[in-house]
Amino acid sequence: MRILITGAAGFLGSHLCTKLLDEGHEVVGMDNFVTGSPANLAHLAGHERFLFIRHDVSDFIFVPGKIDAVLHFASPASPNPLSPYGYVNLPIQTMKAGALGTHNTLGVARAQKARFLLASTSEIYGDPLEHPQTESYWGHVDPIGARSVYDEAKRFAEALTMAYHRYHSIDTRIIRIFNTYGPRMHIDDGRVVPNFMQQALRGEPLTVYGDGLQTRSFCYVDDLVDGIAALLYSDEHDPVNVGNPVETTILEFAHTINRLTNNPAGVIFKPESRIGNDPQRRRPDITRARAILHWEPKIALEEGLQRTIAYFRQKMEAE
Repeated sequence: MRILITGAAGFLGSHLCTKLLDEGHEVVGMDNFVTGSPANLAHLAGHERFLFIRHDVSDFIFVPGKIDAVLHFASPASPNPLSPYGYVNLPIQTMKAGALGTHNTLGVARAQKARFLLASTSEIYGDPLEHPQTESYWGHVDPIGARSVYDEAKRFAEALTMAYHRYHSIDTRIIRIFNTYGPRMHIDDGRVVPNFMQQALRGEPLTVYGDGLQTRSFCYVDDLVDGIAALLYSDEHDPVNVGNPVETTILEFAHTINRLTNNPAGVIFKPESRIGNDPQRRRPDITRARAILHWEPKIALEEGLQRTIAYFRQKMEAE
């Protein structure tokens, strides 16, 4: 296939470009570098089946030639207001990527009679009252809080995608992505993995907000892109959770990173949540992914963290 990937220079988008090129497809990558980095695509320079277009998806999209699939991954994703990449600091761009960007990419899919895959998020569940979260759960979301620019953009994007599927018969797919980590994350992304990595590699105590008993489930990026590809190749139109169902507390996670980096500095505690309505528990139910996609994560947390530590160590030494 010839595949358009928006957000191609981002953390997930760049890994997805590599995955699909390795499987023999042609890839057209699109990004405006608001949060993506050219360095994430440097390894694809000169690749005969890769074309890059610098463009903002909130503007009309034109891609020369035939497109067989559109994967919409363009959006800021970090909730940290202290990060330049955080969606709190890019509220309008985030809403436009979710609304106008989804509209424009669905327009490409409709014009080209291409299949379409939307990158949605576990954030559509908000601070969930159901645990673990199944795709049938409608969520517990504040529509006007600080997180709403991202949460509601993705919820709107899902609704628009299903509207195009039902009204225009577009061959759509929706993936709800849970916490993912690995190489090519921004060092100053502001989320827990980059924060802990930097502090541990500098020999500093790791900052834990609240009591550290809030939970997350971390999926290594290689597993995640395998799940994305599996959904792309499937005939499933309803949303599918993709993530690691192994749940860990943030405090346990901090201790694991300290151990793997030989950091003796321990942890320090600060008042909870730098941004309102920080979910207290986050864990996907991947029953549908297992049944429909025959997918589940394979890379254990410590193995993935070792790979990620090596990447962050190299990046920090280069600075």
